[in-house]
Amino acid sequence: MHLTKIALIVEYDGSRFHGFQLQPQSPTVQEELELAVYRLTRETVRVHCASRTDAGVHALGQVVSFRTAAAYPAKTYFGALNFYLPEDVRVLEAHRIPMDYDIRRRATSRRYRYAILNRPAASPILRGRSHWVPASVNVERMSEAAKLLLGRRDFAPFCGPQIKKGAGTVRDLVRAEFRRKGEYILFEVEGSSFLPQQVRRMAGALLQVGLGKQSLASFQAVASSTERGAAGPTAHPQGLYLIEVRYRDFQRLDDNCVTSEQVQE
Repeated sequence: MHLTKIALIVEYDGSRFHGFQLQPQSPTVQEELELAVYRLTRETVRVHCASRTDAGVHALGQVVSFRTAAAYPAKTYFGALNFYLPEDVRVLEAHRIPMDYDIRRRATSRRYRYAILNRPAASPILRGRSHWVPASVNVERMSEAAKLLLGRRDFAPFCGPQIKKGAGTVRDLVRAEFRRKGEYILFEVEGSSFLPQQVRRMAGALLQVGLGKQSLASFQAVASSTERGAAGPTAHPQGLYLIEVRYRDFQRLDDNCVTSEQVQE
């Protein structure tokens, strides 16, 4: 049997999902993708992702892959999977890639964004897509604190309880910055990989600094400790987005790929 490996760039609204990974008796993004592949190919496949997302977390550029015996061109996967997927999950790109290409291990970095809606009134429309903070926030102070997290360091204070016992907690963070855009405060982070709840715990701890509830010295002391889960609180999942998974050598076989832009041409 000849197998083909397909990689997809996927966008989804995580509001109703219990994360990406399969959960018993709970809706997940992985379940929807595997069901859509089954409806197209009549194969039961396992869809793998490059970066897991928790319940309520969104993605603009998740990367997934699966192996199949179906000999469809990438354009067919793009169109057919979007036909079978629910409206809150969409394939943006489809590519045929080498069988030995591991989308998780070959990724060089993941980029996340945390969106804070900073205004006196909450938003009924954006409540599932941002974290509302009505109080005044010192963005400059948060930016100063965020710089303390850059580089290769032990992020044990920012990991969640889901981390496996004995798992390493050292990670590389190459970007951690805040910027204000209208009523929004956006926290942008990029690193080689992230621990469970790491971005949300960083956002929550840094927000305490911005609200004046924690000093820079206190934040630095907690961040430099080796106590697992010491930093917090954990920011709400609704404000978190997986923006992009970066690769140095994404080996797509370009004679058989399709993107949203190509379809629209």
